[in-house]
Amino acid sequence: MASSALPETMRRIHFTGPGGPEVIAVETAPLPSPGPGQVLIEVVAAGVNRPDVMQRAGLYPPPPGATEIPGLEVAGRIAALGEGVDGLSIGEEVCALVISGGYAEFAVAEASHCLPRPKALSLVDAAGLPETFFTVYSNVVQRGRLAKGEHFLVHGGSSGIGATAIQIAKHVGAEVFATAGSAEKCKFCEELGADAAIDYKQADFAEEIKRLTDGRGVDVILDMIGASYLARNLRSLAPDGRLVMIALMGGYKVDGLNITPIMRNRLTFTGSTLRPRPKADKAAIAEGLRKDVWPELEAGRIRSVTHATFPLEQAQKAHELMESSAHLGKILLTTGR
Repeated sequence: MASSALPETMRRIHFTGPGGPEVIAVETAPLPSPGPGQVLIEVVAAGVNRPDVMQRAGLYPPPPGATEIPGLEVAGRIAALGEGVDGLSIGEEVCALVISGGYAEFAVAEASHCLPRPKALSLVDAAGLPETFFTVYSNVVQRGRLAKGEHFLVHGGSSGIGATAIQIAKHVGAEVFATAGSAEKCKFCEELGADAAIDYKQADFAEEIKRLTDGRGVDVILDMIGASYLARNLRSLAPDGRLVMIALMGGYKVDGLNITPIMRNRLTFTGSTLRPRPKADKAAIAEGLRKDVWPELEAGRIRSVTHATFPLEQAQKAHELMESSAHLGKILLTTGR
């Protein structure tokens, strides 16, 4: 079932080849069609994320069978329903996690990966929810098992992931610490609810965490840096602590690592990537968010933080900003629809 007013073509972003932001181009192409269990979304806005930058550089291709159009999250109106979809209707406003295809005027999403637009947010701001909220909830709450009264550390607290992690961890009832790269970014983290923020350019975060926790350490760390932070992360964990890795911006190989602290303190070292996970896993994450986090968004107690929006035609500028790391929160593309 589809809206009778659908156009035949749409604008979408295309990478002319692997490289820098200069390879980003806009092209016209036919609309995609939703398959069984899927919906077609008329995209109002799409989130810009670091995996998009990696894809553009040729380092993170879409899974086999997925469109080459970048973009992992969108918000908009349902324009067509695939076979077997119920519980959603044409015109309904949703945000959705997509495996690719977000940088376009129309995108296909699994119906089970769609969530309603929270009433407290515009459709544009809702586009910044899915990738970060799915990632943080699955890794901090489900995998990291963060519990009320525990201590939590997130690196890159001023990023989209960081801003989300601070708020969800506070919602759980944890004491929250964050690292960031300037006094301005640290202030931003504390305004979101972090109990303390550490400027990693001015202090050793491992020493600061020990000071802030009276030598005990934190129970859960959400890390996007990888190898260059691993030894200090292990020093920052309390007994029975959990280190959850979600990206490798600081490398993926560690030489000469002493693993004794992992055994002595009974540490758990885990991690995940979201994009290749099975559809059923993502549906389960969506259901957890719907029950646990969406009421907080509806009430405005948790918010989406948008740093900047760019028209689709200015995706190059959006990627340049992402790579500068000057942003506080999410970067979004708008289609004008």
